[in-house]
Amino acid sequence: MIYGGDGLAHLPADEKGRGKAVFVPLVLSGEKIDASIVEQKPGFARARSEAILEPSPHRTQPGCPYFGSCGGCHYQHSTYEHQLEIKTEILRETLKRTAKLELSADIQLHHSPPWNYRNRSRLQVQTTPNFKAGYFKMSSHELLAVEECPISSLLINLGIAALWKSGRNGKVPSGVTEVEFFANADDTQLLVEISATKDSRRAALRSWAEDFRSSMPEIAGVVVFREPANASSGTLEKLLTVGADHLTYQTARAAYRVSAGSFFQTNRYLTDELVKIVTEGQSGQAALDLYAGVGLFSTALCDIRHIVSVESSQTSTADLSYNLPSNGKAVQATTEQYLSGSDKAGRSGQGAALPHAAFKPDLAVMDPPRGGLGERVARMLVTLGAPRVVYVSCDPVTLARDLLVLLAGGYHIGHVHLVDLFPQTFHLESVVHLAR
Repeated sequence: MIYGGDGLAHLPADEKGRGKAVFVPLVLSGEKIDASIVEQKPGFARARSEAILEPSPHRTQPGCPYFGSCGGCHYQHSTYEHQLEIKTEILRETLKRTAKLELSADIQLHHSPPWNYRNRSRLQVQTTPNFKAGYFKMSSHELLAVEECPISSLLINLGIAALWKSGRNGKVPSGVTEVEFFANADDTQLLVEISATKDSRRAALRSWAEDFRSSMPEIAGVVVFREPANASSGTLEKLLTVGADHLTYQTARAAYRVSAGSFFQTNRYLTDELVKIVTEGQSGQAALDLYAGVGLFSTALCDIRHIVSVESSQTSTADLSYNLPSNGKAVQATTEQYLSGSDKAGRSGQGAALPHAAFKPDLAVMDPPRGGLGERVARMLVTLGAPRVVYVSCDPVTLARDLLVLLAGGYHIGHVHLVDLFPQTFHLESVVHLAR
């Protein structure tokens, strides 16, 4: 099994050329299958499983009627215990192959309830010629109608049902392209984010937002975003709000304001566990939290005297400033802007942030997006020289690439955690503690 959800097989060499790798979805290691080649490339091929001739002992019945067609899940045909084994082996193999890293200790595994764990789900919407809401089909941008999602929270599933009822009644206006549901920690409130095209009508969107909010008492607010008139800006513009524009997300350590458009971790069961893995036992004079979001980790670093939290999103930075304790300061900037001391690094929060040149943290925490740090930022971190670094990663490939730079810069691995924030999917979250 390889990162991305596929199984890896090989075609033998023949009169047509060398053997090549073949990627096959919806299989498990060791299975014998009857497969058809569906795509040929110079260095590899893709295949479709037609029949499982010798199934794995870990194969099980999927828990969702859409599995196999929907592109959201990849492992429902495997027992959950085996999913964890697959992910652990993929993480270990990726670190070895890319970062040349042989782990001396076991990967510490943190499992999740396998169903109804998501606190945030985004559905694609089609309004013409007939209403449809759902997810993209596997390896496609074709919309698959989905009326339930077993990995989403129970309240989100009620929201999906309400969306379909509204659509079938002809209430969803043209121009709506996405509807995202965000549930609070105890699954009692929903914040609904709607995305619409730039030519959609404001009055129609407001009317529907008001109607949809009234359809469920648990909907605290509906926020509508619209494509900007200037397409080159690349970001949606906040058009209108009906009710609240944020939820309060309560964790064991703190309550967080999370606004529409802000990033927050999606597994409702493992948020506290993730915070504990990153922050427990951390102390010192100064800490730096990069890609800080709304301050999930910063707010829990209560034994650090001074915390600087860096976040590029304006919406998330506003929440970050609100959520930080008195010893924290928020900086709106990209990580590269901040580490380079760029004048483009904005300021927000309780006073101006300390100048980069004067700030020497004992601890650097980073939770970058899927693309990772990149070589330039990783080298800047080496130059910064924080004695302790905690790297939270959602992609083992970019993690391994970045670790190459950090290890060459004098850091060594303390311990590695696999936090299964995304059961039933190939996605895996890992936390690596480093020191120098």
